Amino acid sequence: MTTETGPDHTAVRTALWRALHLRADAPPYVIEDEVGLRLAGPAAGDDWRARPDMDAEATRRTRASIVARARFVEDLVVAEAGRGVGQYVVLGAGLDTFAQRRADDIAATGLRVFEADRAGAVAWKRRRLTELGYGVPEWLRLVPVDFEGDWWGQLTADGFDPGRPAVVASAGVTMYLTEDALTATLRHIARLAPGSTLVTTFLRPVEDVEPDQREQLRVAQRGARASGTPFLSFYAPARIADLAMAAGFRDTRHVPAEELARRYFATRADDLRPSRGEELLVATT
Repeated sequence: MTTETGPDHTAVRTALWRALHLRADAPPYVIEDEVGLRLAGPAAGDDWRARPDMDAEATRRTRASIVARARFVEDLVVAEAGRGVGQYVVLGAGLDTFAQRRADDIAATGLRVFEADRAGAVAWKRRRLTELGYGVPEWLRLVPVDFEGDWWGQLTADGFDPGRPAVVASAGVTMYLTEDALTATLRHIARLAPGSTLVTTFLRPVEDVEPDQREQLRVAQRGARASGTPFLSFYAPARIADLAMAAGFRDTRHVPAEELARRYFATRADDLRPSRGEELLVATT
């Protein structure tokens, strides 16, 4: 029997930051996501904005990074689906809400979405989606996996076809993996059909982060350690790109915070900008 352990604290915090973007920041919004807040379901009377990690000023640049990475990944997925890529895999899906917010785009392209996560988290999310009236359409597969086991086999058993191109997204995951575990994951994905794309985030070393953001990253490290999910890995952009190429990818591209700022924040009247503490790598087969 599957035990419903629910999402981990990082998945909930990410969903709340995305909701906070709509409340603490002025439009235009980088991404509009109220679904994650509904899934997280703070109890009536629970002022989630009073949480220390929801301080609107202290978390501005972290919050900007969270919404920027989500928007970048979703733009990439929609673009790839538009050119015929029919599969999208979200590793460590947590409270990802692409399937609920972008259902029209998915229907228009015939995309199949596979959300892979721990069994307890998947059972919890399936129940919450049903309770809230979203349901789980046939094209959305919530796949319980053991990330230390044969998780590709579990995806395949649920209909994923490794012989067809796919987009694989892994956001907010690499910091919890050892380099050996990340390398093994990269090798799996690099063996997918030609035309497949991996988009992943990574944390840069503290000394590579803007000086005014270093303490925020240290606070996040201490919080992760205290909650039993310590950060294990930090990468300079060249290092993670080298790992991807060594794993068998044909090409890689680093997406720095400056590029995200140009794409999604250039027309803003305020100074909201993503931090370079967490950036993105795109790798193709």
